[in-house]
Amino acid sequence: MSKSNTEKRLNELKSLLAKYWYEYYVEDQTSVSDAVYDSLIQELKAIEAQYSELITADSPTQRIC
Repeated sequence: MSKSNTEKRLNELKSLLAKYWYEYYVEDQTSVSDAVYDSLIQELKAIEAQYSELITADSPTQRIC
């Protein structure tokens, strides 16, 4: 995957995960299973491990829960 495609996927993952986090913690409902959420987080972590320069403070991987 090219770096530009990787950045696009990273931003897509961050957006999806923020949406799902909000649904779960604020709205007390969810549109995806825990397994789906966990797999998306793992994909994001893998991208950030490969391209550490793409890690930002707003990334779900940087949130302290």
